[in-house]
Amino acid sequence: MANLTLVQAVNDGLHTAMHQNKDVLVLGEDVGVNGGVFRATEGLQEKYGSERVIDTPLAEAGIVGMAIGMALYGLKPVPEIQFQDFIFPAFDQIVSEMAKFRYRSGGDYTCPVVIRTPYGGGIRGGGYHSQSGEAYFAHTPGLKVVIPSTPYDAKGLLLASIEDEDPVIFMEPKRIYRSFKEEVPEGNYTIPLGQAAIRQKGKDVTLIGYGSMVEVCQEAADQASEKDVSCEVLDLRSIVPLDEDAILNSVKKTGRAIIVQEAPRTSGFGAEISAILAEEAIEYLEAPVMRVTGFDTPFPYTLEHDYLPNAKRVGAAIEKVMHF
Repeated sequence: MANLTLVQAVNDGLHTAMHQNKDVLVLGEDVGVNGGVFRATEGLQEKYGSERVIDTPLAEAGIVGMAIGMALYGLKPVPEIQFQDFIFPAFDQIVSEMAKFRYRSGGDYTCPVVIRTPYGGGIRGGGYHSQSGEAYFAHTPGLKVVIPSTPYDAKGLLLASIEDEDPVIFMEPKRIYRSFKEEVPEGNYTIPLGQAAIRQKGKDVTLIGYGSMVEVCQEAADQASEKDVSCEVLDLRSIVPLDEDAILNSVKKTGRAIIVQEAPRTSGFGAEISAILAEEAIEYLEAPVMRVTGFDTPFPYTLEHDYLPNAKRVGAAIEKVMHF
């Protein structure tokens, strides 16, 4: 096994997919010669050539539009949108075309595009390079939304996404691109989409997160253990498909739930999880479902770390539910 960071695991996953399937190709801004702004595609063009690793113009609608056409003709395109914040010029292509082809064709055509895009804050990127827009895509029938939190998961989930026949938005938390390393198997392996992971077992409170917020949940859980509070940390891995069984089983056991998301609070995906718990587990709850989130403001620059959820804010929520 290799000891890799998350961005290195993404790169390894792309190498693996391109090696085993000649229909897999990569396209996007600076993905070829430059190897991507975060170097996630480094070395791919040198190994597989410019016909399979394509440097495109700065035109997100064109990148996604080309990928849709390629997919409909049997290829497996993996376009990169340099920052998730830049994806909105392609929003109509994603929502009105890519997500709808299987439905519109009665299942005759699939559109297996995997859009990779770094998202979220933590690198002092300011308002145009730090947003978390997962709720936009989770609200769109026909799209799958995958968000890894570890190097091992990043490779396994990416390979599963590329094998999938449905379009996938693969959101990479750039805050933790290089924050830690983990053993990642060589070659091909997949992690099923829609299968959450318990990162830490507990009996008093369930902390639910995805992406970089899993690390925040784990830190808060460690701090809570010093006060004899046992927290279970649940990593969703994907929000569409969503592992509702894992959420319900954990919360029915602990009786308390705290959902942690980096995105703004109003209409964030955490609200959907809260609604599921209210509908399906109300008789098990010993305290209100809490959300620890970003704020309903544009993402700030100088106050970035005041905006982002942290272990202290999660800890305050733990205190609240434990003393309800």
